[in-house]
Amino acid sequence: MTFRVLISDKIFEEGIKLLQEKGYRVTCAWDMPKSELPKIIADYDALIVRSATKVKGELLENAKRLKVIGRAGEGLDNVDYQRAKELGIALVNTPHVSYMSVAELTIGYIIALARGIVQGTNSMREGKWEKEKLMGTEVNGKTLGIIGCGYIGKTVERLAISLGMKVLPVEECVYDRFVPLAEMLPEADFITIHVPLTPRTKYMISKKEFALMKDSVMLVDCSRGGVVDQEALYQALVSGKVKAAALDVFEDEPPKNRKLLALDNVIATPHVGAQTHEAQLKASIQIAKRVIEALEKSVS
Repeated sequence: MTFRVLISDKIFEEGIKLLQEKGYRVTCAWDMPKSELPKIIADYDALIVRSATKVKGELLENAKRLKVIGRAGEGLDNVDYQRAKELGIALVNTPHVSYMSVAELTIGYIIALARGIVQGTNSMREGKWEKEKLMGTEVNGKTLGIIGCGYIGKTVERLAISLGMKVLPVEECVYDRFVPLAEMLPEADFITIHVPLTPRTKYMISKKEFALMKDSVMLVDCSRGGVVDQEALYQALVSGKVKAAALDVFEDEPPKNRKLLALDNVIATPHVGAQTHEAQLKASIQIAKRVIEALEKSVS
């Protein structure tokens, strides 16, 4: 039997070659409008996605012969896992391949916020020399609150400690230390978030949590859009409760409401946490291997 694999979000060539070497017929459809995918999905045994394709609703219901969904990445919030399970479709992903990339971006953001690097660059492009305005702060000796201590959070902790930061993890972490969220929030000078988006974590940082934070705290979010209540964050930034924020994720991607991005004390990137050559190469190879394993298992 020759399996057919549809790849709707771009992955590295190395993973595609592994699938082709197995004799599978591979369709690379990342340039196709996502609205067209439900019209062709019925012809495929496997679907490989990253975060852009939402494997829900009509796309999933039309997947009559689909045996496996492969998510080249860790988060699964773009897949209706429960419905896929009901339809007998296996779901595989690539956990931990991007932990270092996301952790390094987080640390880069912390330093950029502390020293006004982005604001300094933008003002100089405008012909300004705002040396006095760009008074920064050292991260050495400051307290970093880490919400979520999986692979990414643990790596952020190790890197932060090497910078001389005191770390308060809200979960079991490297040195088996744990503090409740309500205890960490008033103590942290910087807060970074590394949890998946689930019903439990939806808006886990909102008005109540911002009110508990230290004045002029700095916030980094490289987790998932929706973990932070963006309206509450906007109000906290405008009031000065949050001095500055760095965002790699948004509730809508690309964001429809851009008022956060209009604030001078917000810096942002378009969900690039895992967007490094090293992470994407590993994800491509690993998802191909896991899809092959699931397909072969389906006929054994």
